[in-house]
Parts: sequence; C-alpha cells; structure tokens
Amino acid sequence: MKILIANDDGIYSPGIMALAKIASRFGEVKVYAPDVEQSSMGHAITHSRPLTVKASPVTFEGIQAYRVNGTPADCVALGTFLWESPDVVLSGINMGPNLGNAMWHSGTLAAAKQAVLLGIKGIALSTPVFGTEPDFELLDPFVEDTLNLLLTDKRPQLFNVNFPAHPTSIAWTRQSVRHYDGKVIPSTDPMGRKIYWSTVVPLDPAEEGTDRWAVENGLVSVTPLRLDLTDENELREKVTRQKL
Repeated sequence: MKILIANDDGIYSPGIMALAKIASRFGEVKVYAPDVEQSSMGHAITHSRPLTVKASPVTFEGIQAYRVNGTPADCVALGTFLWESPDVVLSGINMGPNLGNAMWHSGTLAAAKQAVLLGIKGIALSTPVFGTEPDFELLDPFVEDTLNLLLTDKRPQLFNVNFPAHPTSIAWTRQSVRHYDGKVIPSTDPMGRKIYWSTVVPLDPAEEGTDRWAVENGLVSVTPLRLDLTDENELREKVTRQKL
C-alpha cells in the first residue's frame, strides 16, 4: 500500500512524525507537508505563485519526506502528482481537535478532502493539546486500530478522526453542528499597536453520538463525511413548491 502523509501543522510537527511511524506498518510512506504552520487554512489552493518541493530538514527514520511552500491541499496535489497513484492520504496527527464546525476551516481535513477530490481515500486525524505535547506513545495502538478499521478497502472515502487524550474505545459518530459565539479578544503588540485574537466558543453542549460527545467521553471519534454539501430536504421542498 502506498500512503501519502500531509498535515497543516508543518513538517516539524511531532504529530506527523508519529503518524508516519505508525503508517509505515501498513505500507510504503512518503511525507509532503507545509514548510510552515498552515493551521485553519481550510481548502486554500495556491495559484498566484509557483510552489517548491524540498527535502525535509528533519529526519523521518528512513521515510522520504518533503516540505512544500504551500497549503495542506497544495501538499496533497503535489504529492499525488510527484508520487503516482498513492492508495490513501493521511493528514495529521493534528495538534488540536477538528470537531463539529471546525471541519469548515480545518487545513487538516482539507488535505484529506483534496485526496478524495482526486479519487483517493482521505483520512484526517487529530488530537487535543492541553499545554503539553500529546502522548503519542499512548495513542499509538488506537491510531493503528483505527487505520486497520479504515484501510480495509480503497474506495475514495473521506473520514474525520479525533483521538481523546486517553482513549478507551472507537465509536462511529456524526458531525456535531452547533452555533458558535465568535469571540474577539483585543490586545496590543510590543510596539503598542492594536491587535486582535479571534476564536470561537460553542453555545450548546454536544449531542450524544456526535464527534464532540465521543471525544468528551474518552472515545475515538470516526466520522464518515461526503463532499456533496447539498441540503437535500431543502432542495426537495423547493422543487415541490415549484411544481404546485
């Protein structure tokens, strides 16, 4: 099996190193990651300047690894062009969760989506960070079990996976869709100039059976996704009214 690995945290992230190590148990691995952090970049694709691919400045224990001066989606587009016909793209392990509405701006998930757009299975993997680096040794068997679960066929499916800090089991989940409170925190830089930090806070508790609920309860959340964003119920209603 040919496994291409990308992320949005950049080539220096310990998460991508942990994932590459685990993925190498399943087949041949190559890494294409941004040369700098691209968190929350979403599905941006570079078209106004040329991209470069250079050897990684850090060692991946015998795995070929490259840094790209572009976005997570760029890394997958270039990686699949330079390494013909990979079987799967893994993105992560992201340093921070990608749950609920965070899927909309996640660069980690965008790399996996880019794979599916190219007809390749895409799997995004993330874990929370609580002030210190995640314990990837503890997560190792759960990452391996999750890949065993999801790599059973080669269809171009899209999955979003989130690991709690101390997993107990794996659960199939759906996306938690809740309204968020956009929070802007004003501050100043060392020169006294105004700057602003932007974040979001969920307004409602997680619903049982969702990705947020699973991670809050110590479960590895595995959410199958699709590229079609059509609101089928709304479309059906509009078409029905049009015919009346």
